Amino acid sequence: MELLKDCILKQVSIDTASLEKILSMFESEELKKGDYFLQSGTVCRKMAFIETGYLRMYDIADGKEITLWIGSSGKFITSISSYVFQTGSIWNIQALTDCKLHVITKDKHLLLGEQEPKWLEFDNLLLARSFALLEQGAFAHLHTTAQQRFDALMKNEPDLFLNVPQQHIASMLGIAPESLSRLRKNLARSIS
Repeated sequence: MELLKDCILKQVSIDTASLEKILSMFESEELKKGDYFLQSGTVCRKMAFIETGYLRMYDIADGKEITLWIGSSGKFITSISSYVFQTGSIWNIQALTDCKLHVITKDKHLLLGEQEPKWLEFDNLLLARSFALLEQGAFAHLHTTAQQRFDALMKNEPDLFLNVPQQHIASMLGIAPESLSRLRKNLARSIS
């Protein structure tokens, strides 16, 4: 849980007792490649911090899988609207690799909110960052080229390209797999 502990400490100033209380509310969970953390239509009752591995948040539209986001080590993942409002999720969250997670249930999350002010502070920052990420993603799809989106992802998350199937990355970038192959070849040529 050191990675989760470090994540919290980077965001909020917190005493040891409060930090230990927060960490005690998380349970370790492992998913095998292909396992689901959440399936669309079900109510999301937990949120996960990813210790290791990759999880994909996606939907199926007209028989085609559309990847919204790929979560990796050091990030949280959940279906925000389903988790907060306890409604059926529109997203699937599936392990792309074997994963080690630290999971908190909705009930324990709410209990922490009542007992630990620093958890509320951290949770508010987490929620704000999630919305900022969605906002940036929407802006990128509207106002940047495929090349710019590829370059930004390559700069910010290069390990995705080594560990995640290319069709999921292409979908997340809003491009065809063939276009992603071309962008990768162009990058390889520019480096050599």
